[in-house]
Amino acid sequence: MRKIILFIVVCLLSSGAARSQTPQKASLSDTTALKQALQLKLDEWHKAGTFPGATFGVVLPNGESFGLAVGVSDREKKTPMQPGDRMLAGSVGKTFAAATALQLIKEGKIGLDDRIEKYLGRETWFRRLPNAKDITVRQLMNHQSGLVRYEFKDQFTKDLTANPEKVWKPAELVAYLLDEKPPFEAGKGWDYSDTNYIVLGMIIEKVTGKRFYDEANRRILKPLNLTNTIPQDGPRLKGVVQGYAGPNNPFGGQDAMIKDGKFAINPQFEWTGGGYASTGEDLARWAKMMYEGKAFAPELLPQVLDGVAAPMLGGETRYGLGVIIRKTAVGSSYGHSGFFPGYMTDMMYFPQQKVAVAVQVNTSVGRSLGKPLGRVLVESMEVIKANYKCVCDSDEE
Repeated sequence: MRKIILFIVVCLLSSGAARSQTPQKASLSDTTALKQALQLKLDEWHKAGTFPGATFGVVLPNGESFGLAVGVSDREKKTPMQPGDRMLAGSVGKTFAAATALQLIKEGKIGLDDRIEKYLGRETWFRRLPNAKDITVRQLMNHQSGLVRYEFKDQFTKDLTANPEKVWKPAELVAYLLDEKPPFEAGKGWDYSDTNYIVLGMIIEKVTGKRFYDEANRRILKPLNLTNTIPQDGPRLKGVVQGYAGPNNPFGGQDAMIKDGKFAINPQFEWTGGGYASTGEDLARWAKMMYEGKAFAPELLPQVLDGVAAPMLGGETRYGLGVIIRKTAVGSSYGHSGFFPGYMTDMMYFPQQKVAVAVQVNTSVGRSLGKPLGRVLVESMEVIKANYKCVCDSDEE
């Protein structure tokens, strides 16, 4: 199972570029031609693949945003996908945890280079945590802690499917790797792991005395008007469309993840390792705000973007504080990708163009896409450059 998920992660994060044939450029006040060109690109992608449907969002340099859709949200009912349809965003949700933590760092309630023992050292399980005494908050946020992924554990998968309605506590997730030997010393390696952000969420709750979702809603979602983004806090999620994970998938064992409005497994377990449902447009808006430093103190942005080598993600990719930093054919991008059984997501902000794009698909069967989502976004950015008159090549990186 580990190899399968690693393959999916790499596919999600791969990006390339293909020049597209596009009509004349739209003016700043008219995005009709741009929308038509992007819809044509989505239609071509969908026709070449076998995935059910997708939503796409874009935010232009002036802040104007819109969403598009292609395909169906329900194969059996043949329901057309709508731009406002929600899907589980997987690990993209880590960015909300990162932004919440960054606000607390600015307030002095969390120290970026504090050892996590300062906050969790009194927990009964803490000393059994791999690298417990050496891990810092920064190492949680950039995946240098040496804490492996709890969801890669076969026992977790068995327990999850055997108890599909279980409401998981963070400490129960962490328990799957207690007493294990870490793959490397804290700060001396890199390994992408949801466990890092579960532990970060526990620290956020410890210092605020509040539920993470309540704190993130107060600090992030509400003030930034992300009205189509909701917490993934139970088996019934309003406005979330059907997701297809493939037959006999290890999470629930069935293709369609929702039956009678209820998920086959309780997606609540993902919590700060992901934990949100959203739309392509909302995620594009979020990416622009997050990586322009509008979701936390802007003076922290250089540290957010100070990435470390992330070889698992391929090429020259780096990982900062809740950000995947990728080199593409249209310049550097800041963003994140996500996977949850039945859904895949990717979002990118291009600092040179000051444009953000995001895409979600209601399948986690990677081969059905025809191309990685990262490549879809890069190609979409090329369509935007070809169809929209804007400051599309500033010197800012």
